[in-house]
Amino acid sequence: MSKDLDEAHAAFYAAFEAGDLDRMADLWADGPFAAGVSCVHPGWPMLRGRDEVLRSWALIMANTTYIQFVLTDVEADVYGDHAVVTCKENVLTADEESEEGFLAGGSIVATKVFVRDGGEWRLLLHHGSPILNSAEEE
Repeated sequence: MSKDLDEAHAAFYAAFEAGDLDRMADLWADGPFAAGVSCVHPGWPMLRGRDEVLRSWALIMANTTYIQFVLTDVEADVYGDHAVVTCKENVLTADEESEEGFLAGGSIVATKVFVRDGGEWRLLLHHGSPILNSAEEE
C-alpha cells in the first residue's frame, strides 16, 4: 500500500476512535463524487450520498463512548485514481448503555473504495459486515 493511501486508511480509524466528525467528513469524497458516496454499517441498509453517510457517522459517534480497532489482514490494490482496501476490524466498544468497565468485542470484515479527489485519497465507499463465529471457532 502506498504511504498516502495507508495514511488515508489509518486516518479513517483515528477519526472514528476519536469521535471526530469534522476529521471524518474530511476523509469522504466530495464535489462530483458526493452523490456516489456510499456506506454500509454492519446491520444497516445501504446509505447513499455524502450527506446521508455523514449523518450516519454523526449518529454513531454520538452514541459510542469508546471504540478501538486492531486491524489485521489489510490488503490494498490501486487502479490509477481508485483503490480498494480490505481488512479485518477487531473491535472493542462501549456505549451509553454499557456498564462501567464493560467492553463488547467483535470482528468485522471491511471493504473501502478510495478515489483520488483533489490530489488526496478520499473515501467513496465503506462496507462493513460482521464476522459471525462458528461453533468450531469458539
